[in-house]
Amino acid sequence: MNLMDLEVKGVATSPSNQIQSFSGRKKPLQKEWTSKSWTMQNPCLPVVPRLDLGSLVGSDDEEEDIIPENLPASAGKYKLKCQQYKTEMKEGYKWYSQRNAEKTKSNITHEQSPRNKIDDMYAQREEEITDDLTTLDRKALLQQGYADNPYNALQNTRKSDSEIVAAEKKKQTVAEQVMIDQLSRAVISDPEQNVTTEKQGSAPILPESNIAPLRVRKRTLHETKIRTQSTLTENMLSHKVQFDSRIISRNGRDACRELIGFFFTHDQSLTIYEYRQFGKNRPNVLPFIQKNIYSHQRGRRKGKQYQLGDFYIGANLTFLSSDHPRLSENIKENTLLILRITNIDQIALDSLRTDSLEHEDDINSQEANDRLAFKAIQDKLKEQLHKRGVRILTGLAKYFQQLDKEGNGLLDKADFEHALQLFHLEVSEKDFESSWLILNDNGNGKVDYGEFKRAIFGEMNEYRKSFVRKAFMKLDFNKTGSVPIIDIRKCYCAKKHPQVISGHTTEEEIKSSFLETLKGDCSKSDGVSYGEFEDYYEGLSIEIVEDEDFVNILRTPWGI
Repeated sequence: MNLMDLEVKGVATSPSNQIQSFSGRKKPLQKEWTSKSWTMQNPCLPVVPRLDLGSLVGSDDEEEDIIPENLPASAGKYKLKCQQYKTEMKEGYKWYSQRNAEKTKSNITHEQSPRNKIDDMYAQREEEITDDLTTLDRKALLQQGYADNPYNALQNTRKSDSEIVAAEKKKQTVAEQVMIDQLSRAVISDPEQNVTTEKQGSAPILPESNIAPLRVRKRTLHETKIRTQSTLTENMLSHKVQFDSRIISRNGRDACRELIGFFFTHDQSLTIYEYRQFGKNRPNVLPFIQKNIYSHQRGRRKGKQYQLGDFYIGANLTFLSSDHPRLSENIKENTLLILRITNIDQIALDSLRTDSLEHEDDINSQEANDRLAFKAIQDKLKEQLHKRGVRILTGLAKYFQQLDKEGNGLLDKADFEHALQLFHLEVSEKDFESSWLILNDNGNGKVDYGEFKRAIFGEMNEYRKSFVRKAFMKLDFNKTGSVPIIDIRKCYCAKKHPQVISGHTTEEEIKSSFLETLKGDCSKSDGVSYGEFEDYYEGLSIEIVEDEDFVNILRTPWGI
């Protein structure tokens, strides 16, 4: 190409300028050549044209032209990884957009009160919902497909046998450690150990020739010569009933504590220990509730001492948090510590139970009437929750949590009435008043919303709930009480879902539908607490009749 024909956007380059510019480069660099000196010798600088962005080709189009056509097909596992990566990126962008939208909404001031804002939000979401199912309801019902899987009897028998062996070993280890702890405490805390004995003569004892030297003889740190009258014996402590329990709490860390209790019949006392696993082979039990004689702190039996008949699966044990200063700060925030018995040594209970129980007939009849009143409300609401239990229960939990501004879990009567109307749940005024009189036993006009939900909706039995806790504890390996959505996505496996096996849908679609329904009513967009995880499966449990079908819904995707 001839230099004489060069042209920059219509401005011709003169021959003299071209020759001058090239000749200038041939000059020896003896002087300091700076931009200032170059400007002085070239006063007329060339005009730089504006870049025309419209004429540029899109980057996507260029990449499509560059990629060759005859490339080998990628492997299936890389396609799956690519699809998962795209889904995670989309969810991350969606979460980022939602967070920015929430920040923008929070910066905008409205004339409405916070209560009205919450009501309007839920009313707008529920106003279009009738008897027909929503998209979230249909996606939640997909989880019931795991119950239709053919049950692998051999594999589940092996799992149950191993679980039974592990539970029995754990029970034996705990009982031995508790027995040693209680016997040691009885001797050390006995005031008669402080009694001084008469001093014997301090005549020097000469060592005999036939006695072994001191370094070989057995020596002990302390050897008491006092036989106290109040010291416990192993035989007395053997008359006991061992039971497993859990804390009824919205705090996931406290709700997942493994508690093991003992009720001793010789003095009607009880104690509770917390089971801890330090590493793989270092189990230990730590005192949680000191051994003492305790009484009921609420309900029809308030003020009455605990007896053998009060211990059965599903029974509640109540304690005053102020009486136990060693409890964690989260537990002491509530006035009452409520424990639920999840399992009990039925053989020991039957052997210790006698016909002459000390329960009053009037209290038994009153408690039976209370259960019947709640059962009538639960049966009516179960029909209304048909196939939409997940959405209603998770939505109610979030609604109650937003109304609880003080954070103590207590709401008044008007809040519960309004919540039932907002979620289109019909409860007669007579049934509501009767349930309120039972729940508001202290007469302060406020009831814990978790207790209210359990009373009018019912709850899954402790066998089902134990598997819910197992699944959550597998996810929450740090025991923080909350699990990130990313970890749930990684651990959830939908390969054995019937629709995935038949080819009607993909594993990613089942997983996405589960995550969408799970985090739909969570308080945090990037994590799920234990209470929210339990509410989700509480809604699923309403539709499942058989316990093993419900357990299969948890075992299959979570691998427990």
